[in-house]
Amino acid sequence: MIPLKNLNPRSSMPFVTFGIIAVNVLVFIYQLTLSPQAADRFVFTYGVVPRNLQIAFGGGHVALADALLPFFTSMFLHGGWLHIIGNMWFLWIFGPDVEDRLGHVWYLGFYLICGIGSGVAQAAFSWGSRVPAIGASGAISGVLGAFILFYPASRILTLVPLFIIWFTARLPAWIFIALWFVVQFFSGVSSLGASGAAAAGGVAWWAHIGGFLLGILLALPKRPRRPNYYYVEG
Repeated sequence: MIPLKNLNPRSSMPFVTFGIIAVNVLVFIYQLTLSPQAADRFVFTYGVVPRNLQIAFGGGHVALADALLPFFTSMFLHGGWLHIIGNMWFLWIFGPDVEDRLGHVWYLGFYLICGIGSGVAQAAFSWGSRVPAIGASGAISGVLGAFILFYPASRILTLVPLFIIWFTARLPAWIFIALWFVVQFFSGVSSLGASGAAAAGGVAWWAHIGGFLLGILLALPKRPRRPNYYYVEG
């Protein structure tokens, strides 16, 4: 399923969401200017490599600061056009309403914490892996967690594939996000025992799961006392 439009109205300009998208695009453009060898070094330096963390905690040749910094920087790196377009599209669909609810400053902190927490979750479930984990999807998963808490009945215009037929449907946010999470969870469980993200087709499933659950936890204090469970279309 592909979300096409969030039909929930908002009352403020999503400056922070714009800024996050801009930073991700600029970093990706910089990655494109690098040679293949330099691009690999860049990703291995600023992506989360669980093996480096394991070595650092064991007193090895990797400095702890060098192993920890990627938990922040990795959320601004992407592995290709489809990777960044997909992530930024989801952020654009769901981020502005969460920013509207939390406020600009709190939203920025929320996003960064979810991104860092998702990296920790992925590292924990792929401990010892030499495969770098990169991408904004963990932080964006946190945004989805907050969205389902704040706007469960908001309609999401969705492109739905049915074999060779594609059609659009206005799905309640809780259904769209719940289906998304089920896919992430079972994919994450199926990846257990494999060698990190690479064995799961290059997708850091546990970053998605961890970011989503952390997003719900952080958003709980801001949850509306009486969520609008009944969406009225104008």
